[in-house]
Order: sequence, then C-alpha cells, then structure tokens
Amino acid sequence: MQESPGTGLPALGRGARGHRRSGERSPSTARAPDTKELIQTRVRDRLGEPPRLKVLLHNDHYTTQEFVIWILQTLFHHGPGEAVRLMLEVHTTGLCVAGVYPAEIAEAKAARVCDLARQQEFPFLATTEPA
Repeated sequence: MQESPGTGLPALGRGARGHRRSGERSPSTARAPDTKELIQTRVRDRLGEPPRLKVLLHNDHYTTQEFVIWILQTLFHHGPGEAVRLMLEVHTTGLCVAGVYPAEIAEAKAARVCDLARQQEFPFLATTEPA
C-alpha cells in the first residue's frame, strides 16, 4: 500500500484494499439494473392486488335518516350531498354501496357501522361482498 508523503494515509486513487472510492467511475460503461427496482417489481408480481370488498348499507324501518347521513360522512368520508344521495338510495331501494375497500378495511368499517348503530339502539346493518 502506498502512503501519501508525510501523512501516513493511503495515497489518493484506490483505497487501502484496492477498492474504488466513491465518485470514481467504473471502466465499464454498461449500467447494471437497479436492484431496488428489481425487488419492487418481483414483490408486486408475487403479491398482486389485495381482494376488495363493497361495504353495503341495508335499510330498516327504525334507523333515522340523520344517523345514516352521519355514518356516511364520518366513517366513509362522503360529502353532505353524496351522503344524502346515498341515504335516499338506501331508503328507496333498500341497499346502497357505501364504499369499496381492501378486505380488512371493509370488514372493519362494516363492523364499526354495526357497533355505532347498536350504541344508538338502531338495528342498522352493514355487510360486505366481493367487489
């Protein structure tokens, strides 16, 4: 190993073990594929999209329209106009799709709707089905 005169440090160029220092270019001009990009592609191909479920709200003759609107705005993040439209859809047709989510989130939202309804003593029902 060569030393810089009077410093006891390795000479510039290659490091103490002959490795290239950062910033030095390889003699080869060919660019190797980005490892991070390859890993992300392989993981995405292997996992695929998670299954998605629709959260359905079911009509009953006891739950207030105001409660249904509140559920649509707070749990499903619909604006006031869309919440009223969906509430009327539930009221007139007996069913509406509140949203489509990955399976775990959809199941949790449906369970939360039922829990909140029970707390208010409403028989309101939310279920899930494949999207």
